[in-house]
Amino acid sequence: MTKIPIYFVPGLGANPKIFEYLEFPEDQFQINYLDWLVPESLDEPLQNYARRMCKRIEHDSPVLVGVSFGGVMVQEMSKLIKTKKTIIVSSVKSKKELPKRLRLARVTKAYKLFPTKSLSNISVYEKYAFSGFTKKRVELYKKYMSMNDELYLPWAIHNVLHWNQEHPMENIIHIHGSEDGVFPVKHIKGSVVVEGGTHVMILNKAKKISQLLMEHI
Repeated sequence: MTKIPIYFVPGLGANPKIFEYLEFPEDQFQINYLDWLVPESLDEPLQNYARRMCKRIEHDSPVLVGVSFGGVMVQEMSKLIKTKKTIIVSSVKSKKELPKRLRLARVTKAYKLFPTKSLSNISVYEKYAFSGFTKKRVELYKKYMSMNDELYLPWAIHNVLHWNQEHPMENIIHIHGSEDGVFPVKHIKGSVVVEGGTHVMILNKAKKISQLLMEHI
């Protein structure tokens, strides 16, 4: 039996450890993880970055799974390669699904006022720019975040807020938490809703997420 290759892309600045609680039958799936790359420059287009990410994929027609900003990334990657399925978790399918506070941050460029040059500063940014983060969640982010390159964080934040996807792509499977504080579910259309799921449900509702992923794959 040929195993189905799955490539996981973590959230903004996070490392693949965020997927550590997911469980899949080893005889059915070939699990792969993609770390974030350092941007070539602050102005590197998202499409070019996605192309570089695709070069690390070693299977034909893989399943791509992305969390949060990783969800944006796998959608961009799916424009460049053929995929069996593209699944996003705790993410958005178009710029219209961003909440008003993030749209405002995009217009006013207020996000540029926050320090982003070190890993420790990201918790400050998450707390004030994205809100909805309790102290416990910030601690989780500190544990699971490892990409602290001074180019990456401002580049990634800019591309989250300035993603120009007007309408959802076809055939995107979207899994979203009912209590997501970053991308509130009220702005999300056509998703599989996980009751009680927050923006970090990939960690604390891993069993449910694993089940949903296998069902849709």
